[in-house]
Amino acid sequence: MANHVINVERREDEGKGASRRLRRAGKVPAIVYGGELPPVSIQLDHEKLWLAQQNEWFYSSILDLSLNGDIQKVLLRDLQRHPYKQQILHLDFQRVSDDQVLRAAVPLRFVNEAKSPAGKTAGVVIMHELTEVTVACLPKDLPEAVEVDLSDLPVGGVVHLSDLKLPTGVEIPALALGPDHDVAVVVAKAAQGEADEAAPAGEGEAQ
Repeated sequence: MANHVINVERREDEGKGASRRLRRAGKVPAIVYGGELPPVSIQLDHEKLWLAQQNEWFYSSILDLSLNGDIQKVLLRDLQRHPYKQQILHLDFQRVSDDQVLRAAVPLRFVNEAKSPAGKTAGVVIMHELTEVTVACLPKDLPEAVEVDLSDLPVGGVVHLSDLKLPTGVEIPALALGPDHDVAVVVAKAAQGEADEAAPAGEGEAQ
């Protein structure tokens, strides 16, 4: 698992006025909480943060927050954006412990879709019902993404949560709740027009 270091500074001032001043100065207010330590208010450089948040790993990986060389391992738990400006307003980070199981949403990475029987068949729509999945694991085992190999997906095929191949040490908590929670991840079905053509002649005609 790659290390992703994010440099931060301690934030002394609190309140909306202080946050507005920070943003005007090109900084982003944030908070770090969790574990046995008290919450800490921090600030980040907006330009560097904006570049970092464009990467998939920023949302699903363990991040190393560096405060003058003091590293704390965290997960991003919330990111607030301005409704129309390219501006990040606030972030929440949660500390993680090496020996405690965590839950996190990780993206699904779909591969070999075009090579599959469904992908090669005209008139078939392959729908991604989910784009991320919540997993449980130790921090060291947290994947940046879960790969979904669709190379064998047939026409009419469905990939469920239980079909996902997970890295060692990683589980999907939803599957422990029963078969009703084994939802579809990918569905390959004929487009509506194709399905209509396949219907028996006269079906749907007035009697």
